Amino acid sequence: MDKKKIEEGVRLILEGIGEDINREGLLETPDRIARMYEELAAGYTDNASEHLKKRFHVDNNDMVMEKDIPFYSFCEHHMLPFYGKAAVAYIPNGEVVGLSKIARTLEVFAKRFQLQERLTAQIADVFMEELKPYGVMVLIEAEHMCMTMRGIKKPGAKTVTVVTRGVFNEDEKLQNQFYRMLESR
Repeated sequence: MDKKKIEEGVRLILEGIGEDINREGLLETPDRIARMYEELAAGYTDNASEHLKKRFHVDNNDMVMEKDIPFYSFCEHHMLPFYGKAAVAYIPNGEVVGLSKIARTLEVFAKRFQLQERLTAQIADVFMEELKPYGVMVLIEAEHMCMTMRGIKKPGAKTVTVVTRGVFNEDEKLQNQFYRMLESR
C-alpha cells in the first residue's frame, strides 16, 4: 500500500471541499486516514485460500454452518462502508476447516472495495475451489451507508444476497435446511 499517495489524496479531498489543510485538527488527518486504510483494506494483501488450507477429516458429510458473522466492507462506488452479517454453510466432502477460518475467509474479501453481490460469490467460490465440498451456500445481509447517509437516505434498509453452489443449486430441501438453521437460536 502506498501511504504517501493516500495521504496526498486525502489532502486533495480536504482542499477540494474548501478545508484548510493546515488547520490544527486536520494536520495529522492524512496520516491517520492512510493508517486506517492499511487496516481496513488489508484484504488486498491477504490470500483467502490460505485460510482454508488447514483441514480436518470427518466421517460424515452433514451440513456445517457458521452464521451471524459480523463484517465491515466498503462500497466501491462511493467508498462508504457497508456492514452486516454473513452466514456460510457447506456440505463437506470428507474434510472441514476450523470455524475461525470461515470468518477469516469472509474478512479477506470484505477488506477490499466491494459490491455485496461480488463479496457473496467470492466466498462461495473460494470454498468450492479449495475445499471441494458437495456444495456451499452463502447469505449476506448488510446496511449500506451510501443508501443511509446520501442519495435516497433510507437508514435501516438492508440488502440481502444469496449464492448457492454445488448441491445447493438444485436441492430445495438443503436450501430449506439452511434457512431453518439460519433462523434457529
